[in-house]
Amino acid sequence: MKKILMLSLCAVLAGPTFAADDPVVARQTIFKQFKKDAAAMGKMVKADTFNKDEFSKLASHLDELAQQPWQHFPAGSASGQSKQKTDAKAEIWSKSADWTKAIDNLKAETAKLKQVAANGDVASIKIQFGAVQKTCKSCHDSFRKD
Repeated sequence: MKKILMLSLCAVLAGPTFAADDPVVARQTIFKQFKKDAAAMGKMVKADTFNKDEFSKLASHLDELAQQPWQHFPAGSASGQSKQKTDAKAEIWSKSADWTKAIDNLKAETAKLKQVAANGDVASIKIQFGAVQKTCKSCHDSFRKD
């Protein structure tokens, strides 16, 4: 019984490690958090009350996340090398200059949002948050299957 319990525990503990080795799982995990933060920010932007401190924390985290997923797009990871389904289009690799430009645009816009959020001007925050959303949509339109 102890042996079975120990083997089960080892399997559970090893699971996330194996998942982290899969680039599709790794990038999807980052994008899920990005989406969660962006959704919370979107609610704040639309609300009558605006918590500048909370928004600023979320903007900082969003900027941090915007730096992370790109290493998890190795060549061929859209074509079934992963057990995990992916919505990445092959254009990520066939149009790498456009892909790099899209990444750089997102990083630039999230960095601006972080800076604008730290200043606390709600009108400027709303405009810059819209710019981040536009950058996300542009990338999805070009590089993500829908």
